[in-house]
Amino acid sequence: MSEPVVHVAEVTRRFGATTALDTVTVSVPRGTVYGLVGANGAGKTTLIKHVMGLLRAESGSVRVFGLDPVAEPVGVLSRIGYLSEENDLPSWMRVDELVRYSRALYPGWDDAYAEELRQAFALEPGARIKTLSKGQKARAGLLVALAHRPELLVLDEPSSGLDPIVRRDILAAVIRTIAHEGRTVLFSSHLLDEVEQVADHVTMINRGRVALSATLDEIKQSHRCVRVRFAEAQPRPPAVDGVLRWDGSGQEWTAIGRERSGELFAALAASGALIVVERTPSLDELFLAHVGVSAASGAEA
Repeated sequence: MSEPVVHVAEVTRRFGATTALDTVTVSVPRGTVYGLVGANGAGKTTLIKHVMGLLRAESGSVRVFGLDPVAEPVGVLSRIGYLSEENDLPSWMRVDELVRYSRALYPGWDDAYAEELRQAFALEPGARIKTLSKGQKARAGLLVALAHRPELLVLDEPSSGLDPIVRRDILAAVIRTIAHEGRTVLFSSHLLDEVEQVADHVTMINRGRVALSATLDEIKQSHRCVRVRFAEAQPRPPAVDGVLRWDGSGQEWTAIGRERSGELFAALAASGALIVVERTPSLDELFLAHVGVSAASGAEA
């Protein structure tokens, strides 16, 4: 097994009385899309800032390509493509100037690929960054992040506030980066449906702690969403081993729980529930079941 591209080991970070990361461990294998999901303020961006070398761990360690990103920023950042929600591009530059400026920063810059991306993203060379829409700025930022063909692409809430067409472009770029080139992507988002489309591995973060971490297939295969009916109306659902969350009222309830070799179904039947239908839960439903909040809103639900 090759060493992971990113290895964060028991990292803790506090800001005053707030613990942003609490002994977090994350390991990103090479050639995967690693989804980092959580509500806004859960600690995702703080973790990514450690990966980028923008913050130093108070305890624990961070290694990217086997290097400390704080001690060896050039050796790390030259191999990373980065796009964030802020996407802070020089507003006074034109698109072609941004391309020339960025080319000088990366020895691996691919002029032909940069031009291909510019045309695909419909970015006019002479347009000034400050005149671009939010979606166009996101496309320009993605061009810069991709054109040097980085070993690691880091996306921190890249789709937040963007229209569906731009979000589709970003997801397509992620898929192309992995499927065609075998590179690695660290994708942070509170839009779980997007992560679900592209991720191989998912880590759920809640209030600075890892709530669940496994491959997406493992997570899906080990949980079920089950709609049940009781003979009589229930003022509250029964306590059933394996059930993480109940929703419903009266006779009709829906349970999301861990499933191992039929144990969940047997426990539900023993509680007097008739199983009406069962299916694989969505990543959003699983996040709500494990964390108790909606990733999209951060609100208790």
